[in-house]
Amino acid sequence: MATHKGSEGTIKVGSNAVAELLSYSITENVDLIETTNITDAARLYSTGKTSWGGEIATNWDEGDTAQSALTIGASVTLNVYPEGATGGDTYYTGTAIVTGLDKSADGEGLVTNNISVTGSGALSSALV
Repeated sequence: MATHKGSEGTIKVGSNAVAELLSYSITENVDLIETTNITDAARLYSTGKTSWGGEIATNWDEGDTAQSALTIGASVTLNVYPEGATGGDTYYTGTAIVTGLDKSADGEGLVTNNISVTGSGALSSALV
């Protein structure tokens, strides 16, 4: 079984890698449609539409092309490379809308940039 370190991953907005990446998460969901009849002893479900979204955390870098593209309301092509971006690696791609931005800092650390995205359309997987 293959395992991967988080440090192997990268995120790209279009073809531009997000600089100062600290962490990310991508979540996929599916709606459930209840199909239970009155005579069924247990609830029954069918799958409905899928959705996805995620969070990206960075050290804020206003000079980074990818971070600069992630403005509130922007629609971008997001490419997530959990195992790296070399030949044969799996990555995930889709159109995402930036739905939240949160810059924060304390006196002991760097300014961080936390970005929330919601997928618009399907999230696809492919090989580099």
